[in-house]
Amino acid sequence: MQTETAEKPKPIAQFSAQELKAALANLEAKKDQDRETYKALVAETVPKAMFKLCKASEIISEAKTETFKFFEDILGLKNQVYGLKEKQQSHTFSTDREEITIGYRINDGWDDTVTAGIEKVNNYISSLATNEETAALVKVVFNLLKKDAKGNLKGNRVLELQQLTKDFDNEQFTDGVAIIAAAYKPVRSSWFIEANLIDTEGVKTNVPLSMSAVGFLSGYKFDFFTEKIPEDAAE
Repeated sequence: MQTETAEKPKPIAQFSAQELKAALANLEAKKDQDRETYKALVAETVPKAMFKLCKASEIISEAKTETFKFFEDILGLKNQVYGLKEKQQSHTFSTDREEITIGYRINDGWDDTVTAGIEKVNNYISSLATNEETAALVKVVFNLLKKDAKGNLKGNRVLELQQLTKDFDNEQFTDGVAIIAAAYKPVRSSWFIEANLIDTEGVKTNVPLSMSAVGFLSGYKFDFFTEKIPEDAAE
């Protein structure tokens, strides 16, 4: 019985210039077609994903609104029962098995006069570094005036600076700290909800409420960005 053998590809040297040109044209045409297919797939997939995400955002917004409405009534009753309207950024409500905190966050903000206050404080403090004892104190003040990664001064450090005015008892330093304190313009940021489930041992488990905090559904793993090389690609 005669076995058929696969026809060997013709050596490239045996192709005519016209055949090579046609082969390259076919490759270019396929590449263009594949790219168009990719773009079409993206155009088809993005709206599907956007619909899901907008729906999820709407559901979270509704849940957030309803939750604040629930506790708005409770806070009103609390103020009525205790005869006091509390001025605080957050409130925590709990049972034996659940804990929910609602509130708002504050971002530090400053007007342009803060630089004048910082300069006055720096000028006075710099003149004090005459020995190890005063140098250590100077370092403490400079750390309080150190800005964060975003280039902002931390508002809670102003209170510490104000306490130091009594220790230094210097008009320039006190005035500089007063300018900094007056320049503080905190801005209310986002309203938040934090929820925890509490087990029988009293251990709290956070309920993830943000897109980045929520995990994938059980059984799904997105590993497209993994650095591990697939086994078939290594062969």
